[in-house]
Amino acid sequence: MLGWSGLRHHYDGGAGIAYTDFALPAGQHLLLRGASGSGKSTLLALLAGLLRVQQGELVVAGTTLTDMRPRALDAWRGATLGVVPQRLHLSDALSVSENLAMPALAAGQGADPARAAELLAALDIAELAGRRPHQLSVGQAQRVALARALMRRPRLLLADEPSANLDDEHTLHMLALLLDAAEREGCTLVIASHDARVVEALSARDDVAEVVL
Repeated sequence: MLGWSGLRHHYDGGAGIAYTDFALPAGQHLLLRGASGSGKSTLLALLAGLLRVQQGELVVAGTTLTDMRPRALDAWRGATLGVVPQRLHLSDALSVSENLAMPALAAGQGADPARAAELLAALDIAELAGRRPHQLSVGQAQRVALARALMRRPRLLLADEPSANLDDEHTLHMLALLLDAAEREGCTLVIASHDARVVEALSARDDVAEVVL
């Protein structure tokens, strides 16, 4: 599903980040863990094609990203990835259903209200379809962001610090939602986190591999 070799990234004026070669076994999800500044966000951005591969080889969902042109990379990203960002970026000018339509509309496709309704029902928030983000709790907003990430049936689901601003109970609940959604949708889940609660919960699972940065 994904892996890299000889992968390095350099920021202007800063030291380079070198990543130990890795390949994710079939049927596994991935936890990227390490302290702040260890390179988790950079690696997540590389996996999402938001940063160009400068050195080494990176393969995601069977596609080598190393030499892809920007337009091809944009098309690949839209067709392959779903992202649950740390800051959810839900538009308060739009209803929940309208927020879910945005990925398809941004790709020049029509809205898919049946798919939106299916995901909202699966995440037990069907009754929120007409609400605006400011009318949602933190947990409800995260479910909406997850539903939005799944709208185009991604092969890879990326979650950046999904436990940020959550207490212990809601952290475990959010992890369960992510894992259940990945299993239901048949996609690979990648979580980046420095939260000890996330590490403890996922380290006990046989279906989650780890990369420590």
